[in-house]
Amino acid sequence: MPAIVLEARDFASPLFWVRSLEVLSSCTTFSLVIALDSSELTKNLQHLPTIRIFCIFTWCFFFTLTLLIHIVSTIQFHSLLPVSWKNLTATVAVLGSLMCLSATIIFPWLIMEHQKAWPRPVAAAMTSGLTFLGYISESYILCSQVQEQRGFMGSPPGLFKIVQLWGGFQMIPLFVGGFQMIPLFVEADHGFHRWQPWVSGSSYGVCILMSLVTLVVILGEFTGNCCLPFDRFMVGFTVTGMLLYMVATVICFNKIQQLKNSANRSLELAIMETVVACITLLSYTVDLTFSIRILCDRSRT
Repeated sequence: MPAIVLEARDFASPLFWVRSLEVLSSCTTFSLVIALDSSELTKNLQHLPTIRIFCIFTWCFFFTLTLLIHIVSTIQFHSLLPVSWKNLTATVAVLGSLMCLSATIIFPWLIMEHQKAWPRPVAAAMTSGLTFLGYISESYILCSQVQEQRGFMGSPPGLFKIVQLWGGFQMIPLFVGGFQMIPLFVEADHGFHRWQPWVSGSSYGVCILMSLVTLVVILGEFTGNCCLPFDRFMVGFTVTGMLLYMVATVICFNKIQQLKNSANRSLELAIMETVVACITLLSYTVDLTFSIRILCDRSRT
C-alpha cells in the first residue's frame, strides 16, 4: 500500500481551492434548502415536490462525489481505483456544472417565494450560483489541459456525451411533473393524448440507458472488450438517440400548442422540457458528425 505524501503544492493548486469551494457551497446550499419553511416556498405546490427533490438531490449528489474525489486526489490514491481518473474528474466537473446551473435557475424560478425576499432562500440561490461557478472553473481547468491529461471526456466528443447525459437527467423531474398533471390536462380538454407521455418517457429512458452504458465503458476502459469496435457502437447509440429526441421534441412542441392558452405552471414545465429536448437533440446531431468523421478518418488509415 503506498504511503500518503502530502506536499504544500497540493494545497496551493487551483483544483484544490476550486473543489473546496464546490464542497462548501453545495453543502451550504442543500442544508439551507432542506431547512426552508413552507412560508418561504411558492404557494403553487402542485408539481414542486418533484422539482425541489431534484434540486436537493443534485446538490447532495455532487457534494458527496466531489468530496470523495477531493479526498482521493489529495491523498493521491486515485491510481488504486479501477476507473479512468482523468475521464472521471472531467465528467463530474462538466456534468456538475450543467446540473448545478439547472438547479440554480429552477430554484429561484419555481421554488422560491417571489412575494417576499426571505433571507434563507436568497442565500441558497447565491450559494448555488457559487457551486456552479466552482464546477465551471474546474471544467475549464481540466478541459484546457493537453489531450493526454484530460482524456476522452474532456474532448469535444466527450463533452457532447456529457450534455446528452445531462439532458436525460434533466428530463426526469420535468417528465414526472408533467405526468402528474395528466388528469388536469384531460379535465381541461387541452386536446391531450395519453400516448404522448408514454412515448416521450420511453425515449428519455432509452437515451439515459445508452448514455450510462457509454459512460461506464469509457470510465472503466472497457472499449477494447467490445465484440464490435466501440466507435461503431457510439455511432449507433448517437443515431438512435437523435431519432428518439426528434420524436420527443415534436411531442414537446405539440404539448406547448395544446397548453398555450393555459395560465398554470404546466405550460412552464412544457417550455422547459422543450428547451432541454432541443439542446439535447442538437448535441446528438453535432456528436453524430464527430463520430462519422472519426470513423471515416480511421477507415482511410
